[in-house]
Amino acid sequence: MIKVANILNKRAKFDFEIIETYSAGIVLTGTEIKSIRLGKAQIAESFCEFSNNELFAINTYIEEYAFGNQFNHKSRSERKLLLNKKELKSLARNVESKGLTIIPLRLFTNEKGLAKLEIGLCRGKKTYDKRESLKEQDTKRDLERIKKEFN
Repeated sequence: MIKVANILNKRAKFDFEIIETYSAGIVLTGTEIKSIRLGKAQIAESFCEFSNNELFAINTYIEEYAFGNQFNHKSRSERKLLLNKKELKSLARNVESKGLTIIPLRLFTNEKGLAKLEIGLCRGKKTYDKRESLKEQDTKRDLERIKKEFN
């Protein structure tokens, strides 16, 4: 049985307006995938950028594997993302022309045990949009509380 990891970037939905999402594979070493399966990773401060027509996840933190030896990985390094050429071209075009950014939203392992990174094409929110999001969350929480009291 393969343990399924699900690591979320909770700040992404608050700080950015998500326009489009993609699921990308990641090039990893053996100790990196073992740490991800244990849930020892963070993507809160990471972002994606292009280099030589390839997409890389920058500043993604994957903790060193506890039982790794001298061949253990670096905790913060660039990790190549695997997408179709068509998807890469459309992402590059949107980032260059419209000034959008690519942010990792979720790091997970699928049923085959492969690590995937869900990335989103995003636009930064203004402060008044963030306040509006907070108000919506508060009203939803209040409505749930009221429903719970009546039931």
